[in-house]
Amino acid sequence: MMFAAYNAWANRNIYNAAAALTEEEWQRDMGAFFKSAMGTLNHLLVADRIWLKRMTGTGEAPAALDTILHRDFARLWTARQAEDKRLSDWLSGLSREDLAGRFTYTTVTDMRRISQRLAPALAHLFNHQTHHRGQVHAILTALGKPSVDLDLIYFQRTPEGLPYA
Repeated sequence: MMFAAYNAWANRNIYNAAAALTEEEWQRDMGAFFKSAMGTLNHLLVADRIWLKRMTGTGEAPAALDTILHRDFARLWTARQAEDKRLSDWLSGLSREDLAGRFTYTTVTDMRRISQRLAPALAHLFNHQTHHRGQVHAILTALGKPSVDLDLIYFQRTPEGLPYA
């Protein structure tokens, strides 16, 4: 649960910072893997939806990793918050046995069937978020915006993070 809470906190921080971008800055190709802040934050939502569909069997799962779900910042932020809640709600119902269990899915990139344990896949999901939020952070600072606190230790020092410190 700590990583789900941290993930939602870090997403709030990065979206709050990205809210200061102009429309042109929001969509500007800054050389990141998914080009812009808009493209990268869309990718994170896309990837979470793909993983949650694989793990839960429910929800939307875009067919491509570079799908743009929402060009509009406010709509993307609303969808991100809903996905963070969905993830947290689902995780709160898992047992140790569930986490040790396996699930099977088909990859998006090369259509292979994969079976893996749930806990390591969840570790990937949260690590993936951290990686791409770092890219958005770099985009923001390259655009001259203030730095954003995203480190787990900073989360653990907040009221919502204290239970995990």
